[in-house]
Amino acid sequence: MPDYLDLLTPDNSQLIIIDHQPQMAFGVQSIDRQTLKNNVVALAKAAKVFDVPTTITTVETESFSGHTYPEILAVFPDNPILERTSMNSWDDQNVRDALATNGRKKIVVAGLWTEVCNAMFALSAMKDGGYEIYMVADASGGTTADAHKFAMDRMVQAGVVPMTWQQVLLEWQRDWARKDTYDATIRLVQEHSGAYGMGVDYAYTLVHKAPERVKHGERLGPKAAR
Repeated sequence: MPDYLDLLTPDNSQLIIIDHQPQMAFGVQSIDRQTLKNNVVALAKAAKVFDVPTTITTVETESFSGHTYPEILAVFPDNPILERTSMNSWDDQNVRDALATNGRKKIVVAGLWTEVCNAMFALSAMKDGGYEIYMVADASGGTTADAHKFAMDRMVQAGVVPMTWQQVLLEWQRDWARKDTYDATIRLVQEHSGAYGMGVDYAYTLVHKAPERVKHGERLGPKAAR
């Protein structure tokens, strides 16, 4: 039995981003699409911060779905894009090889659509590959709220662990004494975490007296507050 009591760490997990492409996003009705994009880009940035191996796979890019969001490609400019025809990423040998090469049994998943590509991949990877699946519900979307919910329910019944992108980020960070990733984690929170990020900005400027204005392109952070 997989041990789901083990926390995710940067060393025991990998990420797969499935079909975050414009035409796939057009069909999403279970979550606000701008929020969806914010969340998956934040998850991608988190994987980059913690050097978590990331697989990006697409379906029918030229004929139907369009290219992966440029914001994701900017995070991983050198990652290959694994193009396939099957709705189930697990059916593609290149995807299976990439996951095996990374050598981690815990797979964090963000994809479109929840009820199709995510569910098929999750069930197949668990059954045929012996992987543990951690489904990032708010970085995935379905064609209706019910489609997303019932797909999540089905996967959870099979042993998939539901998560949010921020939960993944903070589980990878785990300890604020981990200074090598502290600043980057805080910047990511400020940029993508809504009220939490606003609270960080407030604490730095009002409590720690960080400068109200920063140079273009910079973010308020721990160094500015000291």
